[in-house]
Amino acid sequence: MLSRPKPGESEVDLLRFQSQFLAAGAAPAVQLVKKGSRRGGDTNLDHPLLQDHRDVVTLDNLPDLPPALVPAPPKRARPSPGRPPPEHEDPEERLNRHDQHITAVLTKIVERDTSSVAVNLPVPSGVAFPPVFHRSQERQGKSATSGKRSIFAQEIAAKRVSEARVPPVREVVSTLDPLEGAASCEALTPREQGYQLPWGSHSFQGPNLVTGKGLRSQDAEQEAQTIHEENIAKLQAMAPEEILQEQQRLLAQLDPNLVAFLRSHSHVHEQAGEKATEEQRPGGPSVEVTGEEPTVPTSPSEPRQEDELEPEAPALAPPVTPHKEWLHMDTVELEKLQWTQDLPPLRRQQTQERMQARFSLQGELLAPDVDLPTHLGLHHHGEEAERAGYSLQELFHLTRSQVSQQRALALHVLAQVISRAQAGEFGDRLVGSVLRLLLDAGFLFLLRFSLDDRVDAVIAAAVRALQALLVAPGDEELLDSSFSWYHGALTFPLMPSQEDREDDEDEDEEAPAEKAKRKSPEEGNRPPSDLARHDIIKGLLATNLLPRLRYVLEVTCPAPSVVLDILAVLIRLARHSLESATRVLECPRLIETVVREFLPTSWSPMGVGPVLSLHKVPCATAMKLLRVLASAGRNIAARLLSSFDLRSRLCRFIAEAPQEMALPPEEAEMLSTEAFRLWAVAASYGQGSDLYRELYPVLMRALQAVPEELSTQPPQPLSVQRIASLLTLLTQLTLAASSTVPESSSDSAEASLSATPSLITWTQVSGLQPLVEPFLRQTLKLLPRSENWHALGPVPTACLLFLDAYYQAWSQQPSLCPGDWLQDMERLSEGLLLPLLHPPTLGSLWDSLRCCSPLCNPQFCVPAPEALPSLVSLGCTGGRPSLSLAGSASPFPFLTALLSLFNTLARIHKGLCGQLATILAAPGLQNYFLQCVAPMAGPQLTPFSAWALRHEYHLQYLALTLAQRAATVQPVLAVNAALHHSMVLALLSRVLPGSEYLAHELLLSCVFRLEFLPPEGADFSDRLSLGSSRDSACGRGALLVQACQDLPSIRSCYLTHCSLARASLLASQALYRGELRQIPALLLPVPKEPLLPTDWPFLPLIHLYHQASDTPSGLCPADTVGTAMRALQWVLILESWRPQALWAVPPAARLARLMCVFLVDSELFRESPIQRLVAALLARLCQPKVLPDLKLDCPLPGLTSFPDLYANFLEHFEAVSFGDHLFGALVLLPLQRRFSVTLRLALFGEHVGALRALGLPLTQLPVSLEYYTEPPEDNLALLQLYFRVLVTGALCARWCPVLYAVAVAHVNSFIFSQDPKSSDEVKAARRSMLQKTWMLTNEGLRQHLLHYKLPNPALPEGFELYLQLPSLRQQYLQRLTSGMLQNGVSET
Repeated sequence: MLSRPKPGESEVDLLRFQSQFLAAGAAPAVQLVKKGSRRGGDTNLDHPLLQDHRDVVTLDNLPDLPPALVPAPPKRARPSPGRPPPEHEDPEERLNRHDQHITAVLTKIVERDTSSVAVNLPVPSGVAFPPVFHRSQERQGKSATSGKRSIFAQEIAAKRVSEARVPPVREVVSTLDPLEGAASCEALTPREQGYQLPWGSHSFQGPNLVTGKGLRSQDAEQEAQTIHEENIAKLQAMAPEEILQEQQRLLAQLDPNLVAFLRSHSHVHEQAGEKATEEQRPGGPSVEVTGEEPTVPTSPSEPRQEDELEPEAPALAPPVTPHKEWLHMDTVELEKLQWTQDLPPLRRQQTQERMQARFSLQGELLAPDVDLPTHLGLHHHGEEAERAGYSLQELFHLTRSQVSQQRALALHVLAQVISRAQAGEFGDRLVGSVLRLLLDAGFLFLLRFSLDDRVDAVIAAAVRALQALLVAPGDEELLDSSFSWYHGALTFPLMPSQEDREDDEDEDEEAPAEKAKRKSPEEGNRPPSDLARHDIIKGLLATNLLPRLRYVLEVTCPAPSVVLDILAVLIRLARHSLESATRVLECPRLIETVVREFLPTSWSPMGVGPVLSLHKVPCATAMKLLRVLASAGRNIAARLLSSFDLRSRLCRFIAEAPQEMALPPEEAEMLSTEAFRLWAVAASYGQGSDLYRELYPVLMRALQAVPEELSTQPPQPLSVQRIASLLTLLTQLTLAASSTVPESSSDSAEASLSATPSLITWTQVSGLQPLVEPFLRQTLKLLPRSENWHALGPVPTACLLFLDAYYQAWSQQPSLCPGDWLQDMERLSEGLLLPLLHPPTLGSLWDSLRCCSPLCNPQFCVPAPEALPSLVSLGCTGGRPSLSLAGSASPFPFLTALLSLFNTLARIHKGLCGQLATILAAPGLQNYFLQCVAPMAGPQLTPFSAWALRHEYHLQYLALTLAQRAATVQPVLAVNAALHHSMVLALLSRVLPGSEYLAHELLLSCVFRLEFLPPEGADFSDRLSLGSSRDSACGRGALLVQACQDLPSIRSCYLTHCSLARASLLASQALYRGELRQIPALLLPVPKEPLLPTDWPFLPLIHLYHQASDTPSGLCPADTVGTAMRALQWVLILESWRPQALWAVPPAARLARLMCVFLVDSELFRESPIQRLVAALLARLCQPKVLPDLKLDCPLPGLTSFPDLYANFLEHFEAVSFGDHLFGALVLLPLQRRFSVTLRLALFGEHVGALRALGLPLTQLPVSLEYYTEPPEDNLALLQLYFRVLVTGALCARWCPVLYAVAVAHVNSFIFSQDPKSSDEVKAARRSMLQKTWMLTNEGLRQHLLHYKLPNPALPEGFELYLQLPSLRQQYLQRLTSGMLQNGVSET
């Protein structure tokens, strides 16, 4: 017998089994029966079984490949048994068998008798169409025997049941006598009608609320009807007054929500009943079966009492009266005409719940309760139709409308909303930011999609909205008004200062070019939405915005307002960064279109009226766009001059006076001003100098016309800006003449793109000074009259800056006699400048410095409410008041230019230094300096504050530089020296990026100036508390004297460790020195933070610590001792003489920096100079007035975790200290009781071995011992560690007297404390510790722990002892010990 296949057998074994089975000829266990075909009917069961033809499997017959997946043949239905297949039947016979004549159907029709069937009216409905049934609705009336009936069948059955409940018309009419009904109704007063029981009405034909649907019995409806009849009988037996009393009582007891539900349910039934009864009354509209059309009553019915209680749901009155001649108006559907009714009454908001903001078509925020007429077009049929205005959601919906007018209107309203939001009109009336809400909703890309619209009106509205979003109000006006200030053409990029998270770590180590190459692919792969989340400008540029704007300008030829908006957007894009400006320049045909269409050299004369088109008409905004692009870099300026033929256009617009340009007067003035500014920007790079010879007569004619224009009172603002721009241009051309030989450039690409070298010589500009100096004299005469002086704007500032550049260039001419310019300087000083130094002249300007200073008034720099981190703007909360740095009455521009001129004269002519330095004695300047050095929180670094602080720092730097020059010539008063030096230190820690040259000059010339420091340090002759007091060289006074002698070495040390990036320093140096050929751009770096940190005096120590940590071999850098000593000397000078310079560095941070000295290596702290300096600084930190500010639990700048630093410090102390007392003092200082217990646990739990080396005597402890012993310790784990190290001998009074006294004090306080609030665990630990103390074999330790009284550093042990324990402690100890002895006897 063959066995079954087993697991593991292959196909070969199965084939072998099959061959054996066939050879044996045995009968199979299963017989195969083949059924007949479906087409052949049933199978003949008498046919013998086919057993000879067996299904044999062979591997040879199997194909090599699996069968192809082809569709299976179509299946056919199997015919029923006993019925022949269709193909065996004649189709004609089959049709004749089933077909019957029409008479077979007609003869069976029998008319139904309807004589006794009542006619039922359709159920009245309040809607035009039957309500749509949803599957989610539960069928409460569904019977249990419905089975699998369809929803349609159930709906029909329910409808028939409801129709069957309505009585026939004839029956209803017959049950009510019209005369009786009318009489009963007229006999009652209107108030009684509200409480009348309507007999025979539809309300009492059956129960409304109690229907019996919840009962399972068959008599459910009968039970409900019985209850209903009982209620009616009870109501009939009650008087109306009793009914009212019962109603009031029920209303007071029931839930208001339940009452509202019952009223609404009753209201629905009453409406249906009223419609049915009105159809039956003869006085009202009657409906007959004859088929006449129903009519709509023209007067509304009297409201019921329920309507008076619910004023929010007024009765639906027909808005129109139909007429028969109206087509298709025979039936009025009130629901469809509801929108033609009057608006619902405005709901008064009684709570403080927030409501959706709505805006007018002019973008104004409408109050929630404002009631406006409907003809203003502010009402619609959306949500809250009674409220006027459009919400942001509705405006967004309109922007996707198919009607172009609606899209344009929505974009226009959104633009107005954005403009008003950025102007701060909404204030605190809105919760949240409008701009943030719009951007989060995708408004930016909605505008981008709208720009691709085909309708010009939609494109214009989208451009307007884009301009309102990107261009903040006042930004361009502010930057234009400061163009003629001291370095006013230099601006910060208007781009977010926060870079991507992944680029923050490696940002400082990589070169800018490498960063740009590395970041470009990543930013190119990022979607625009991701880019726009961090930077809106980058996100817009990623959507191909520039080609679309070029297409709109070039192809569609939009209206003038659209052209100006597009140019304003392009200017904003160019101000973003050098990358954005380059993309604007390189956009195909964009700049060509702007130059060709809006800066033509010839045009038709323009009238005074409105301009229909700006194409082929000069536009000042287009010239400004080119100027902003040129400010982004010298290469861009060179390409603009060489590739777009700007030289001819500059000549065209400068050669002709504004009044002769055949343009509107204002446009002509602005165009001439922008042309001068563009030329000035090009001249800042040393480019465009060849135009000077061609336009020299034009410039001379313009200068000759200046006195007449300035004499006009008041002068025109546009003329003043044009004159200031002209003087700024002459200033740059004069600087270009200071060096006629161009310097070689190492960058060949830059040299190839640079413009023609400067061709201006000193001879060509030497005649400008006699023309400009009278302007200054003319303007200074108006200084006492403030209104006239403020109207001059930047003209006096530009005159001073021109004279500064003029004398600077004159002094650099090697072929001229120095005596000539020295005599001219003396003439200018005596005749013009020195008279200004009298108190009445400039006193008001100096006094207003504090009022206009953003440093003294941080509220000026608070960002605007709608400020976005992804869209930088210069807007601020305070705006631009007149008494601010950017205001019209600001003294900063004029005083900064005056100090710049004084510095130039003092540098060239040393004899004038003392006379000119008297300007620094102005009381207003002294008070301003005092407020600037006072410890205060500086303004938040925002785009506006960075711009304003940069100009303020210019004035401070120039004043301090003049003070430093004067200090080298004549002795300075100690008070002024201290004030000026404190001001230098404060300014050094505040200087922003772009002013690297100023920081370098301060370090080089002012910070380490001996004239600013007290001499000899004679008033600091006190001794140090650490170390030997007999050594005269360890006194703080001696250390200060030595530090003053080492100031040159200290300066060299800090110049090395506070060095700035060389490329940035060279660029800044070229800007401030006037080296035009070396200036890379007028776009400054992004102001992320000040150049130097607030703890810059500790930078050398921090660098030594990091170098030692990064060196694997442990070798210290070269000259480690010298670097550490110079840094500690300078810190000691600041701590002693300029403590306000370190107020921004917390004492805990200073302690951490001192600890770095000991972590550098194992030998540095052993050097004697280092020991003395660290001891002096530690003594300063431990002063009683400084010690309360030592807070180690707060976050420290530059330090992630002080406990981690302290753990490393303990490990280093345990390894290399060898009992050094100064090292031990630094270890003990953080162990005070008021600091975190983590620090004490780290010593007593993880570094117990360090206790052996803490041999600092009690007399040398820098702080009082009470700081360690008070208040008593409450940490149980630390107390147990104290007791353990005392008992085990790890802590002994011989080698660690300080901590021994501390541990004894805390353990004694713990074992004798009897706090009833202590937990059981603490009480058990206290009892156990006292018992162990009583049983100690070390009699000395036992005596100390039990008889400790109070700390006393004068005693050898560090504390006093009780000669005899107090009575309470003695009783407690006896009670505890007696109980312990009894327990011991019982155990024995």
